[in-house]
Amino acid sequence: MTKGDIVVGLDIGTSTVRAIIGELDGLNVNIIGVGTAKSDGIKKGAIVDIDKTVTAIRAAVDHAERMVGISIGVAYVGVSGSHISLQPSHGIVAVSAVDREIGDEDVERVIAAARVINLPAEREIVDVVPREYTVDGLQEVTDPRGMIGVRLEVDTYVVTGSRTVLHNLLRCVERAGIEVAGTVLMPLAAAGMVLSNDEKKLGVVLVDVGAGSTTISVFERGTLERFAVVPVGGDSVTSDITVGLQTGTDAAETAKCRHGVAQVSMAREEEKFKVSRIGSSVDRECTTVELAYIIEPRMQEIFSLVRYEVERLGYPRGLPSGYVLSGGSMLLKGADRLAEQVLDGPVRVAIPDYVGVRDPSYVGCVGMIKYVSRHYQRQTVAATTQARRSRGGQSALQKIKGWFQDFI
Repeated sequence: MTKGDIVVGLDIGTSTVRAIIGELDGLNVNIIGVGTAKSDGIKKGAIVDIDKTVTAIRAAVDHAERMVGISIGVAYVGVSGSHISLQPSHGIVAVSAVDREIGDEDVERVIAAARVINLPAEREIVDVVPREYTVDGLQEVTDPRGMIGVRLEVDTYVVTGSRTVLHNLLRCVERAGIEVAGTVLMPLAAAGMVLSNDEKKLGVVLVDVGAGSTTISVFERGTLERFAVVPVGGDSVTSDITVGLQTGTDAAETAKCRHGVAQVSMAREEEKFKVSRIGSSVDRECTTVELAYIIEPRMQEIFSLVRYEVERLGYPRGLPSGYVLSGGSMLLKGADRLAEQVLDGPVRVAIPDYVGVRDPSYVGCVGMIKYVSRHYQRQTVAATTQARRSRGGQSALQKIKGWFQDFI
């Protein structure tokens, strides 16, 4: 049994599907359930096998359900990947109240006005991120509610994604028996948990080194300003180990997680381990130094690509608050030190401060729960919501365009 409202987040990644159950107790969020499952139907953030993805989602949800003892019928789904892009937009409305006080309805209308943009048929609006408001010519307003004015304007970034990728993702969740309550842009969710207000105002780069790709999000003046994805991640390291040690993918992943270090200088010749070899019944004995010589070049490449993308986005000297790193690849010992050398700036690794999820790979999913608790109306997802699975009604594919009208 739980005391507060329940919110469920789904992070459908390239290597792992994670289901997180959060309990909302006033302003506090408690993580009460975690479920994970290996993901085989996704490559570089895109679904390539619906049946395998559905199976992984169901397995992760079942795992989380057993931990808490409730049935999950509704969840929020994280969205990210190379198909996501930001498009600047501007909205203008007249303040509707007789006394000219700006209220929630005016803010919703101006956000809706900013959503009206021309998009190719293959693109879909995922979210609208307000950058700043203007009230009767007064710029740089962060929250206009309660102010007096005649004309309200907003500068935003409209977040768009591939219609095909988004619809396939939502279809998989629905086929797993879960109703989609809404989608959340993962960099925004993660930023709300791991970045301070000062970091976002001064300028900081949030880097998520995932399995199939690395996501780069630049925050400045308090909001998301730039976004990029490079198609290299932890799976590339595993692939290099597979070739270098002539072993299978699972054995390579195990060797990376148990014995891998990101810098050769941190490895020890006397530390040895065995790996199975493809085409041979005799295991091969390796040292952590051999493994480090394989891992370090690829990790250097990932961080070099991050630095190149940040420069390409218009920040040749980096940003004042440096880099905040997350993702499963940051579990490699010495990854932060290597990143600091390559990126030539301050670096820290983000780790959620919750029991059971103190792991940089959970940053996005845990951040999603906190994001939902702040920006969405709370809704209980307990045993009573199980009935929704069999209830008819509008599908998530039909509802997607209207999800974010209330986001501010």
